[in-house]
Amino acid sequence: MGQRYARMDGRIRAFIEQQPVFFTATAPLAGDGHVNLSPKGRSGTLVVLDEQTLAFLDFGGSSAETVAHVREEGNGRITLMWCAFSGPPKVLRVHGTGEAVFRDDPRWSDYIGHFAEVDGPSARAIVVVHARRISDACGFAVPYMDYREERTQHAEHFGRKTDEEFAAYCAKKDHVGVSLDGLPALPLPLAARTDTV
Repeated sequence: MGQRYARMDGRIRAFIEQQPVFFTATAPLAGDGHVNLSPKGRSGTLVVLDEQTLAFLDFGGSSAETVAHVREEGNGRITLMWCAFSGPPKVLRVHGTGEAVFRDDPRWSDYIGHFAEVDGPSARAIVVVHARRISDACGFAVPYMDYREERTQHAEHFGRKTDEEFAAYCAKKDHVGVSLDGLPALPLPLAARTDTV
């Protein structure tokens, strides 16, 4: 039987921090717009900031639908989901409101300091999620799966690029500056990173 929780602390926080992968779901306000569902990984790129707030790094390498949806005026809806692929069965969802913090935002340097060292220039935004509903479900139908190791290709590929090369990569990629539905996504040209993560 599923439960609701008032905050992300204790075993809920531990469960979130132990999972090697999570999923994000967003959608535009328009009823005919594209719903987006994305898997997220890379160790150290999701943090629980406090009992009601999480943040994750938004990386280059794909479109920018999540960023577009959370920055759409009057929107910001986002759901994060974790599944236990080992141990006791559990599915945890955090429904909330997201905001994109970009590299030229004065808050960038404060937020980026919460993340483990991230090599290369590929963090293009930080998505901050303010929880409105925290709940779990049984997860009885989720299969057991063995976690082997992190994939290193993403970090290695973008780790070879300079910040300028990464900005040029983002500028020429489809659906980075504008979403599939024509919403503003990542502000281009990409601001330079000034932090020393």
